[in-house]
Amino acid sequence: MPLPRPACCATPRNTPGTDPGVTGVGGLARRKRLGQTSANPEMRRRGPMSAKISPLAPKSYPTMPAIGGVRIATAEAGIKYRNRTDLMLMVFDKGTEVAGVFTRSKCPSAPVDLCRRNLGGGTARALVVNSGNANAFTGKRGRETTALTAKAAAAAAGCKAGEVFLASTGVIGEPLDAGKFAHLLEGLAASAAPDGWTEAGKAIMTTDTYPKYATATVDLGGTPVTINGIAKGAGMIAPDMATMLSFIATDAPIAAPVLQALLSRGVGDSFNAVTVDSDTSTSDTLLLFATGAAGKHGAPRIEKASDRRLGAFREALGTVLKSLALQVVRDGEGARKEIQITVTGATSARSAKTIALSIANSPLVKTAIAGEDANWGRVVMAVGKAGEPADRDRLSISFGGIRVAHRGERDPKYSEDKVSAYMKGEAIAIRADIGLGKGEATVWTCDLTKEYVEINGDYRS
Repeated sequence: MPLPRPACCATPRNTPGTDPGVTGVGGLARRKRLGQTSANPEMRRRGPMSAKISPLAPKSYPTMPAIGGVRIATAEAGIKYRNRTDLMLMVFDKGTEVAGVFTRSKCPSAPVDLCRRNLGGGTARALVVNSGNANAFTGKRGRETTALTAKAAAAAAGCKAGEVFLASTGVIGEPLDAGKFAHLLEGLAASAAPDGWTEAGKAIMTTDTYPKYATATVDLGGTPVTINGIAKGAGMIAPDMATMLSFIATDAPIAAPVLQALLSRGVGDSFNAVTVDSDTSTSDTLLLFATGAAGKHGAPRIEKASDRRLGAFREALGTVLKSLALQVVRDGEGARKEIQITVTGATSARSAKTIALSIANSPLVKTAIAGEDANWGRVVMAVGKAGEPADRDRLSISFGGIRVAHRGERDPKYSEDKVSAYMKGEAIAIRADIGLGKGEATVWTCDLTKEYVEINGDYRS
């Protein structure tokens, strides 16, 4: 049985590949003005490797509504790719507040360093994102590039450089030439429009085979508020914080410290619960912006994380974050199957998550699933190597509700035919009960195929 898709992704939008934000004469003129000469939407959304779309891609995409106080524009800067957008600018109204979560890598990118510094100010007026070059491990030149970009974006948005946030994704170790795109920011700011979410999702892609979107509308103190999110990620994904790039915006009037509390909590069951290949990126960046525009329509300003009026908003934000995180897993490089791993009966929730990640990150488990082989012995191996309390003679393992191992041996009712039929599906659920306590955790991953090796073997080509 396929795992349920989050409700926030169920609303159909225009046919995939069409763009309600950049269509018609005005949209074409805008693209030409910014160097966006390609009118082929399939080319604009294509990653650097292949035009093939993941078989796990959403069957439909949500309609991304405008968010009051947010305007967006994209362009083809030619940083690495040709005939597709690779630069995105978001401009926020004055008073927009911001929160962020970043990679825990000890080798963070220059944009991550800049975002961490600027986050202390609590306000944001512009976000600049480029794809094709991570601006990571680029030393003094990398820092100079971020400074130049922030200065150009500040001039374009009419704000201070400390209110500019940057993110870069792509190849590590290659200098990023700000001269390729800084001059475009003024034109992007002038042409930015509220309906640019669809194009924004495409512009930040690298090896992604499809853009990732999520949206939700909820009640805050009697007034509707909206949350929109986009993400990119397909490889170098591990839960620490755990995606490449993701950007969320809302019109809710919420103070920066409250946003930070909501975001820090929300990543636990979303971006910190997914893995594709166990590799934590140098560039992981998740930013949440709140423009406060809904305050003009009666939404109350929230100053405390304990405010009871936040209940529905907190739940909706969690749904958006989880949706985006699962879309990243489904677009794992070369992925053909989504895998949900649930560990129960551990000595603690922390121990359960460690065991679950040991299973999720095992190449032997992932390749077995790619081959549609219910090799539960590899799950036993992954539990045993996790370094957490476990008892071989209390361990039970199930695939899709079919118990295959129980109390230290193969289940007496084990049916190879039944479990083999289950393994042919696109969504695989594995459950391991440790039998020692009440700790539980669920993580998500994908299978490991030959295509993952092909993509990463040719990535810099």
